[in-house]
Amino acid sequence: MHLYARRVASVAGLAALTLAVLAAAAPARAQSASTATAPGGTASLPADSGLWARSNLFDGIGGARTVLGQYGISLGLTETSEVLGNVTGGVHQGADYDGLTELSLGLDTQLAFGWKGGTFNVSLLQIHGRNLDSDNLEALQGPSGISADRATRLWELWYQQALPGGRIDVKLGQQSIDQEFMVSATSALFMNTAMGWPALPAADLYAGGPTYPLSSLGIRLRARPTDALTVLAGVFDDNPPGGAFDADSQLRGAERTGTLFNLDTGALFIAELQFATNLSSSGNGQSGGTQSGLPGTYKLGFWYDTGAFPDQRFDTQGVSLASPASNGVPATHHGNASVYGLADQMLWRPDPQGARAVSGFLRAMGAPGARNLLVFSADAGLTMTAPLPGRDNDSAGIGIGFARISGAASALDRDMAAFGGMPYPVRGAETFIEATYVFQAAPWWTLQPDVQYIFMPGGGIPNPEAPGKRIGNETILGLRTAVTF
Repeated sequence: MHLYARRVASVAGLAALTLAVLAAAAPARAQSASTATAPGGTASLPADSGLWARSNLFDGIGGARTVLGQYGISLGLTETSEVLGNVTGGVHQGADYDGLTELSLGLDTQLAFGWKGGTFNVSLLQIHGRNLDSDNLEALQGPSGISADRATRLWELWYQQALPGGRIDVKLGQQSIDQEFMVSATSALFMNTAMGWPALPAADLYAGGPTYPLSSLGIRLRARPTDALTVLAGVFDDNPPGGAFDADSQLRGAERTGTLFNLDTGALFIAELQFATNLSSSGNGQSGGTQSGLPGTYKLGFWYDTGAFPDQRFDTQGVSLASPASNGVPATHHGNASVYGLADQMLWRPDPQGARAVSGFLRAMGAPGARNLLVFSADAGLTMTAPLPGRDNDSAGIGIGFARISGAASALDRDMAAFGGMPYPVRGAETFIEATYVFQAAPWWTLQPDVQYIFMPGGGIPNPEAPGKRIGNETILGLRTAVTF
């Protein structure tokens, strides 16, 4: 027990010193090589690799990563920065800078103190800059998946335990469900926010759901009956910031720091069935051989929210919310639900041993109309790895997204025109297209030029600076850079 206690204390001390180690990393880069001695041993740690070959900018942090790794501690630090601007359309034209710093700390409990199958994770976000979408665009499918209200906040804090046999694991704690549910590996290349977390749940759930930059307390179960079949299921608090329904609210009260841990509202149940095809013998999905045997993943899922949702057209008296006679309080619907499907498929690979390949994805989902702004959304795209000779680590892609406004919301717009006696745009649908290229400048550094075009922003919402007219179609140019430290 004495040795066990000493090892636990050592792990806790190393975790507490993590930020200090990162702060000292920059001076360590001035050395041509670094060595360190493992606890209780005399062997030297390997020297850091060259600047353009290392996987992290700080490489081994002077050997600290190896030392921490021996105790099961892993570090992650990334900085993503981008400049985006709309050259046409929008409420007005302009450009914004925004950025995201993410710090994560992981702990393997078996390496740390002999507890098999456990993983602890904590991650912090520092969101900075401005949000082009809220400043200029007012789109349902904003051009950046990292843009959010400025804050320094706790993001995730969870513990995962694998059960004997390795086929089942359980995760408990503060979780952002877009890290596991509705995820497309192919769509991750794109910058538009809907390519990460789809437009429908972003508009229809409380505060967009427990997804970046928010998270909720919950429990998630994952089971793998076979190598090809995975079942995900979880229940989470449905309203990270608490309070009344507001799909746009990210930061409210204590939620500005990510420490609200709300459990006072409804529950969000979500489940997903995943089926992988053409797995290799290692089960990693990297099938060799012919084009007919290319790997793919197919997912079918649903979510159900027990909370209360406002009607999109009528008040509690059954009167249109646009009517002067309305009391202004939307009627309430209890419960909300959606079903979705997703396909990720490699479509072409001329050489099973080569990097060049073309992959595609399609994701679609629907929800009932009276209580939701969106009744349907879909996104799809094609990506190509190694698009140019000698650029095996680069990727290029073209994608499209579509979001359909509910009939109730459109009817409210017609009511606005009827009661107001003036033209009022009727919302219908928003569509965007995106073309992007990821240039791998180094294993730790990417540059990503991007162009997007949004048709009918907001589904055709009025321009606040031009009453009676819609916001014009938007052409957005952007450049993102990401560094892994």
